[in-house]
Parts: sequence; C-alpha cells; structure tokens
Amino acid sequence: MLSAARLLLLGFLVVVLLPVARANEERRLRLYNTHSREHIDVVYQRDNTYVGDALMQLDRFLRDSFTGGMHHYDPRLFDVLFDLTRASGRPDAEIHIICGYRTPQTNEFLRTHTSGVAKKSLHMEAEAIDIRLPGVKTSSLRDAALALGRGGVGYYPASDFIHVDVGRVRRW
Repeated sequence: MLSAARLLLLGFLVVVLLPVARANEERRLRLYNTHSREHIDVVYQRDNTYVGDALMQLDRFLRDSFTGGMHHYDPRLFDVLFDLTRASGRPDAEIHIICGYRTPQTNEFLRTHTSGVAKKSLHMEAEAIDIRLPGVKTSSLRDAALALGRGGVGYYPASDFIHVDVGRVRRW
C-alpha cells in the first residue's frame, strides 16, 4: 500500500503533468460492473480525442442497473477515473463500478428506500460514478480523488466505495 503522503504527491504530479498530453497517447479504462458482472477494457481517448465508439460502449456499460436506461456520459468523468488509477499507483487496475447512471425513477426509489442519495443526484445526468479500486484502501482512493480537485468526492467507508463526479468541487 502507498502511504497517504506518497499518494498525495502522486495525485499532485498527475494534476501538474497531465495537461501536457503527449501525441500518440492512449487512455484506457478497465472496469467491472458489480451489478451486471460485466467487464470492459476500452481505449476511450487517443491523441487528446475521445473515441466515439468507445464512449457509446461506456454509456451502455454504465447503464442503470435496475431499468437498463442509458444516458450519454460526460467524458471528463472518464478522465477522472483514468487519472485516479495513476494517482493511486495502479494504472492498469480494474475499477469496480458500484453505481453509474441512474434514471430519475431509480434515483427516487433509492432515495426513499436507502440513505445518502441526493434528490438531484449527478448520477441522473451521467456526471457521477461510485467506485472502489481493489488493492487500494478506500480512504487512500478518496485522498487521491480530492488531490485531483476536479469535482465532488463522497466517502462511504461502511460500504467501501467513493463517489466521484464532475460537478463543483466539494466533499462529504
């Protein structure tokens, strides 16, 4: 495991160095959906250009697990996930997806039957995702996400996951 200080340093380096993207760079995500038990390994960006077919595959992969509803994801969220794996020292790791897109109906159901679900959740806009990264403590993953400074970060230690989104910078 990486120390918190080393993880924060890695996060800082990612934030500083990533804007200087190199030509021929590919950005790949490896994801596992804990509800559907599906896996995806996809290059979603090449040479600073998002790959349309890959984005459509990710939209389908991150569909609402209750209704099957889909929404076009904000690709900046994929950049956050990509950067998080690097900042966590696990660039080739498979990210476990706890929750991706939610239809308004699913969000309302979860809001009235569980706790911690926002009425105007960014999951309904395909701008949020709940994740864990095997081999990385959830608190360390949270710290790396906070160091990126690129949206909201929620920490759910009892359920062993974090929430990241591309909304305004905040934490809970």
